[in-house]
Amino acid sequence: MSAFPDAVRDRDVPSGAAARVSTPEPGDPRLARLSLNQRTTANWSLREAVDGCTAAGIGSIGVWREPVAEAGLATAARMIGDAGLRVSSVCRGGFFTPSDPAARAAAHRDNLAAIDETAALGCRTLVLVPGGLPEGDRGIAGARSRVAEAVAALVPHARERGVRLGIEPMHPVFAADRGVISTLAQALDIAEQHPSDVAGVVVDTFHVWWEPGILEQIDRAGERIVSYQVCDWITPLPADTLLSRGMVGDGHIDFPALTRAVAATGYRGDVEVEIFNADVWAAPGTDVLATMARRYVEFVQPYL
Repeated sequence: MSAFPDAVRDRDVPSGAAARVSTPEPGDPRLARLSLNQRTTANWSLREAVDGCTAAGIGSIGVWREPVAEAGLATAARMIGDAGLRVSSVCRGGFFTPSDPAARAAAHRDNLAAIDETAALGCRTLVLVPGGLPEGDRGIAGARSRVAEAVAALVPHARERGVRLGIEPMHPVFAADRGVISTLAQALDIAEQHPSDVAGVVVDTFHVWWEPGILEQIDRAGERIVSYQVCDWITPLPADTLLSRGMVGDGHIDFPALTRAVAATGYRGDVEVEIFNADVWAAPGTDVLATMARRYVEFVQPYL
């Protein structure tokens, strides 16, 4: 029996089904737009993630601010640039919903810093996680209004630094603690208050696959799509729902339909695989990248 976690190991092919694709080799043109979001290999340092991408022939990386800070911003930018990698996105800004004015001011300052870091890394996309309800606060409408106000306050600085703000709607299961903006439609309602070159949306399959009318909302988003992120919705959900993202192809999401819709908008950016899953994190990073690449060329790349 393989010790490789079920969340990472390729599924058995049903009798009579076509053989699964082999692991793409570095230089395979099908990998041209694939990006590793750092959280998929959460136990890797930035140096290890950069080296892993280079070895696997993955030309882009979605970085998180914490490991970048650990390496040092200038060092991180040089490391990524020397490896010839693109930075597909920076995670994350946001968390706009505190009801306390001092906390909101602190969040604003942190988001200004996140914009500066994004520019320093040569990246155009800062992912914004809206934030949940403050403790003891049940006013979700007010929290959503604060998100819109906070995004508006960031637009001038983002424009000055050449950064696009990507509002990420989050599945409703996270509305209380991470994301009061639950649908792509709600995210677009905020983004459309500003020019498309500075305010856009993130289409993350994990968060939007369930949304009624999602294909129409993707079409509505058009040029405002600043990032396309993929992973699967698996059941049963683990006790910690934050760690419930599955490897592409292991769950219930219709990747061909969503990917075709994103491609039809003219989106030509990178496609990030972003997975929060304890089994995936426990597996060897090189194995994760190999499976990630196989699943990408099977379930996503043909439909771009």
